[in-house]
Amino acid sequence: MKTDVTLKIAGAAGQGIQTIGDLLSEVCHHSGLFTFSVDDYESRVRGGHNFNLLRISDKEIAAPGNRLDILVCINKDAYDIHKEELRSGGIAIVNAEEIGKGNKTYFEVPLKKLAEEAGGGVTANTVAAGAVLAVLGTPFSLLADILKKRFAAKSEKIVALNMAAAQKGFDAAKGLSLDTGFTWEAKKRNNIVLSGAKAAALGALAADCRFFPFYPMSPATGVIANVVPYTEKLPVVVEQAEDEIAAVMMAIGASFAGVRAMTATSGGGFSLMTEGLGLAGMTETPLVIVNAQRPGPATGLATRTGQSDLLFSLHASQDEFPRFIFAPGTPVETYETMKRAFHLAEKYQVPAIVLLDQFLATSRVTENNSLTVEPEIQRFYEQNDSGSDDDPYLRYALVQDGVSPQRLPCSGPGLVRVTGNEHDPEGHISENAANKIAMTKKRAAKLPAMIKEMEAPFLVNPTARVLLVGWGSTRGNILEAVESLRAQSMEIGAAVFKDLWPMDRKALGKVLDDKHLIMVEQNESGQLGRLLAQEVGISAFDTILKYDGRPFFPDYIVQKAKELVK
Repeated sequence: MKTDVTLKIAGAAGQGIQTIGDLLSEVCHHSGLFTFSVDDYESRVRGGHNFNLLRISDKEIAAPGNRLDILVCINKDAYDIHKEELRSGGIAIVNAEEIGKGNKTYFEVPLKKLAEEAGGGVTANTVAAGAVLAVLGTPFSLLADILKKRFAAKSEKIVALNMAAAQKGFDAAKGLSLDTGFTWEAKKRNNIVLSGAKAAALGALAADCRFFPFYPMSPATGVIANVVPYTEKLPVVVEQAEDEIAAVMMAIGASFAGVRAMTATSGGGFSLMTEGLGLAGMTETPLVIVNAQRPGPATGLATRTGQSDLLFSLHASQDEFPRFIFAPGTPVETYETMKRAFHLAEKYQVPAIVLLDQFLATSRVTENNSLTVEPEIQRFYEQNDSGSDDDPYLRYALVQDGVSPQRLPCSGPGLVRVTGNEHDPEGHISENAANKIAMTKKRAAKLPAMIKEMEAPFLVNPTARVLLVGWGSTRGNILEAVESLRAQSMEIGAAVFKDLWPMDRKALGKVLDDKHLIMVEQNESGQLGRLLAQEVGISAFDTILKYDGRPFFPDYIVQKAKELVK
């Protein structure tokens, strides 16, 4: 009996595609089921072609599906584009007003007409949600509960309108059914539906981040947007700056004053931030930047996904200075990674870059609610209780581990001096050659301890001869592909990186040496593979690469892996 269903709701921007997916996800969550929801949309407000891809299961899932059991078409283009994706025996629900009569390979539901009969044409998406749940065998009462909660803050009239629209769709599709094996009843589980963007926002708040300067840029805007609802509940400030340069400089200024701060952007905005990144490196000011990657140089594909900024993030800004680079693979991992990013950036007085992408940032996933908040946040500032003209405070003291004592400005005796120029231990500008060597070595001296902070890649069947190797949001797709390949008697494992830089060369060498490595990355050049070759000495590897702006699917990885492993 089938316990895993994938459906796609497709149409044009402005037709409420995401709303349908959200309603279905909420009903499934209310019933204790697991979902993985992906939005695919063009960079426009109206028109074009958008869809929501929703996978539902009674077991945990960490990747989207792409062989459709149900296809919901809001317009004719949607059916023409996606009809070949529908599996044999699958069900297509189409807007009869858009497609017209004659083709009986699908089930017609006049969405707009039914919405108007219910009292409002704008509720056509609610009609569609009702029809889908009828096909899935869901009791209408579960949808009714969700609609009451979703629209209660508006008015009883809006609730009644959407209830009537949902009932119209539900009744229209009563003759159809898909045998799912799901048990539809309200259940309480310790689960949460979370996107990567919301997880990043919550993780920053849990790390006691108080200041969020930013300039809007998809797909990073969602990170800061998810902070906004908390500005009236917590002592936090969200500031829309005039550009990305101002945003990163605001974050650095706040951090210098002792306020935890972060900014979020995508590749183009991160390009503008690189000089500010260098300032944080030179002044040894803690800084957290989220780079939610998108594909293509310049504007690229503004609403698509990719993993092409790894090497850029590693080498961004001039000269050399230590930094952390993280790439979480799930929303819960994103939450925990953000907390670590703030902790480690402050502990070692360096920038920390967290790489997300559109796929991770916007996908909504059911995960175990393991989000925790520490009762006390550890800070790394000394009390400014000494220092004078005769005995000045050495902000950049040449200490063995490179982490000089950091104090807050204006907090007591002893002047705190910083400058973007090269400087001596006291903070005065210095062009002395020996001092430049000493300061460069001091900053680099942080790396051995930083390396010890890095967590090893997540391993599955690490003794296998063949390993699929990836990073960040490819995690769920890789792990499901490995499970599928092993079920087909292929001896294969996986290594998925979350902590990318700095690298523990010896530890990684022990894991990856003498393996047939297949790099699974969403870029054209296999950037992690190139980095591992440089740092760990891997001489050769195969690749499964995808750089069309669309996410991986497990079966794509399975197919390509079979071609590479004979």
